[in-house]
Amino acid sequence: MLDNMLTGETLSVLLALGKILALAIVAYLLLRLLAVPAIAAVAKRTRTHWDETFVERGTFNRLAALIPGVLVHVLGAAWLPEDSSFWLVVRLAAQLWIMFFGLLVVYAILDSLSAIYNGMPFAKHMPIRSFVQVIKLTVFLLSLIVALAAILGESPTIMITGLGTMTAVLMLVFKDPILGFVAGITLSANRMLAVGDWMEMPKYNADGDVIDVTLTTVKVRNWDQTITTIPTYALISDSFKNWRGMQEAGGRRICRSVFIDMHSIRFLSQEDASRLCRAQLLSPYIREKLAEIEQYNHQQSIDPDSPISARRLTNVGTFRAYLAAYIKSHPGIHQNMISMVRQLQPTEKGLPIQVYAFTKDTAWVAHEGVQADIFDHILAVVEEFGLRVHQFPSGTDVRLLAESKVG
Repeated sequence: MLDNMLTGETLSVLLALGKILALAIVAYLLLRLLAVPAIAAVAKRTRTHWDETFVERGTFNRLAALIPGVLVHVLGAAWLPEDSSFWLVVRLAAQLWIMFFGLLVVYAILDSLSAIYNGMPFAKHMPIRSFVQVIKLTVFLLSLIVALAAILGESPTIMITGLGTMTAVLMLVFKDPILGFVAGITLSANRMLAVGDWMEMPKYNADGDVIDVTLTTVKVRNWDQTITTIPTYALISDSFKNWRGMQEAGGRRICRSVFIDMHSIRFLSQEDASRLCRAQLLSPYIREKLAEIEQYNHQQSIDPDSPISARRLTNVGTFRAYLAAYIKSHPGIHQNMISMVRQLQPTEKGLPIQVYAFTKDTAWVAHEGVQADIFDHILAVVEEFGLRVHQFPSGTDVRLLAESKVG
């Protein structure tokens, strides 16, 4: 008789469990095959795009998979005896199901919000990917603790308290994520680096565009199309160069010198001054300087033909003035930013004449084109001033010198 009662109770529990599972399966199929496609269709017809993002990230699919676990847990509590071993197994399975798919739903929501944020104009300057990864990691650890507590039948609070004794071990195991977390917050809060920035970090052979900033690494696509991976915390502990300021300013710097043979430097003769004065860019300068020099020599009662006492124009000074006027009039140079032509300290290579200016176009190819055009002109026009560009003797120079001596 007792065996029959136990068998009857077991059959009753199994029948109730079957109904619960059947309802859960039906609910999932209705949600997955009817509700989710309907939500996707409505999202496509709306004017906003954020709802489509939630659909594309699978948020509603994962939510549909979560509902059956909730349904099993609720109906099991109502239809199954509390002291039944079946209920204990079903409750644990339902709880683990809810935690697993709940975690996936949270991940999908975070990914969707991140994608929506990344589509905004200011997202480039304030990336949040590191924060999203930290939230994901935190939610995962909490879910893992709760799942272990449910399996072991302990309180999650006790589990969390017990983890305090493992702090040193966790710090060692998660050293890189912790350092990356701090570095990611610093980079984002201070706007030090963002995806799309051009960064240069010689220590890691990185020179190119930032393509990804995560909790632990930063990926840089170099100009040779290789990819360099840098630890995120290295950007805080070491120095790197971010070219974003140049791109935002709208001007890219030219800072290049041409070396003048100092043996070719001399005073300008009257014929040289008259010839160079026909140049449109030089005419105002030469006229003004000649008048200034004449007035000075007259006031100081200095013989204008004296090579030592009198003030006179030099070919290198006139050349420098011409280059300054040429840079000012060049259409590719940013006129609202600093531009100058200056002499540097003479070296064994000669007298450096440096062009310091900024091009309007910050794109690499366009910038190099403007820079090359300017120095093409400089090298071609330098002889008009009686100057020579210094360069070390080549094998051809030595051979020609030897042939001239033999001849």
